[in-house]
Amino acid sequence: MTEAEIAQQLERIPYAKTLGVTPNMVGDEFTLILPFSQDNIGNPFLPALHGGVIGGFLEIAAIAQILLESDDKKFPKPIGINVDYLRSGKPQDLFARARITKLGSRVANVRVRAWQSNFDEPIATLHGHFLMTEDNDAA
Repeated sequence: MTEAEIAQQLERIPYAKTLGVTPNMVGDEFTLILPFSQDNIGNPFLPALHGGVIGGFLEIAAIAQILLESDDKKFPKPIGINVDYLRSGKPQDLFARARITKLGSRVANVRVRAWQSNFDEPIATLHGHFLMTEDNDAA
């Protein structure tokens, strides 16, 4: 799947459109980018990104990775998601990279890492299970 095709799939996710999420493919390495926006600040005193924005972005990254690797392009539905918030999100761009640990015909298991200035210092991680559905509409 090309970067343009991934961007087209992201258009099917209303929250991804609202956040302005963009894909970046370098060879086989897929990274999702959340451009900084003042609207995404949850704590203006630090300032820090809102936890809901970070969690939603991680979920979008997981779904995008499933769509990228899935042969049948079914739209996955979250079954269970756990997010670990490790550091405050600074007022700058956020990056995420997902790794699928199991991609079955009915369930996918995905881990996602989000970072800002250093990949080795994630600000949040996600571990999620997704149902591979017959439905092609976004939730």
